[in-house]
Amino acid sequence: MNLELQQFKADFFKALGHPLRIRILELLSEGDKNVNELQTLSGSEGSAVSQQLAILRNKNIVYGTKDGNRVTYSLRDPMIIELLAVARQIFNNHLIDTISMFDRLSETE
Repeated sequence: MNLELQQFKADFFKALGHPLRIRILELLSEGDKNVNELQTLSGSEGSAVSQQLAILRNKNIVYGTKDGNRVTYSLRDPMIIELLAVARQIFNNHLIDTISMFDRLSETE
């Protein structure tokens, strides 16, 4: 069981390992969107957005719902929003640590 959980986690984080996929998840955390909306908001080409959505769909991170000719994408699990917030906080902590280190270095010069 432990190995299965570790493999799931590794695959999950691997699926998150692309800046455009993270951007798509951030946009979907604000609400459901179709490919055109994601393309416009992310400033990326439609083919790139579609390719990254396919990876997120295959890993069951997002899902699509047919709406006429369009597919509207949603987060499969709203806890993704919390995960992104935690990642942002970790980034901020690292940034604060780096700034503190530079301040200490500046004081010794």
